[in-house]
Amino acid sequence: MNKVWEYAKAIGTALILALVIRAYVVQAFKIPSGSMIPTLLIGDHILVSKFIYGTKIPFSDKRVLPLAKPERGDIVVFKYPEDPNKDFIKRVVGVEGDIIEEKNKVVYVNGKPLSEPYIQHTDAAVRVGSLEPRDNFGPILVPKDKLFVMGDNRDQSYDSRYWGYVDMKELRGKAFIIYWSWDSVKSFPRFGRMGKLIH
Repeated sequence: MNKVWEYAKAIGTALILALVIRAYVVQAFKIPSGSMIPTLLIGDHILVSKFIYGTKIPFSDKRVLPLAKPERGDIVVFKYPEDPNKDFIKRVVGVEGDIIEEKNKVVYVNGKPLSEPYIQHTDAAVRVGSLEPRDNFGPILVPKDKLFVMGDNRDQSYDSRYWGYVDMKELRGKAFIIYWSWDSVKSFPRFGRMGKLIH
């Protein structure tokens, strides 16, 4: 009976520890869509640091002990503004106070073209901003405590150009590593992507 009790305590402790780690330290996510190609592929499994932007106080929107603020270039997971039950992952393009504009597929931040070696364009056509914001929009000012985010697969991403800003309180965390990747077309793991840092 003592042995059963010892096992039960060990399992209970492990479960509590796992829940605490998932809630406050690191959480795993799977990439379901191609909006972040080529940086992240469909089937990549990533880890997200949940404490880097501050630990969320339970039953509150407040965060304490932030190690850093989101910066342009960070890849972040957040609650999708149009459906908070869904998580989205995008790259931060603008932080509060930035003036963002896109002209013919080139993004400008505070009047200067943004260096984006990580993006790809799959459609050579340029869409007129008055009809659709994909290739031309702005200038717009990013409000306080908000982020402007876009996908790296720029022509195939549904992002801040369409639905607006990400509220800081809706951040889940910052993506930092791919721990597993599965190619569903070939039904085979992508071993070369495992352990790859995300930036």
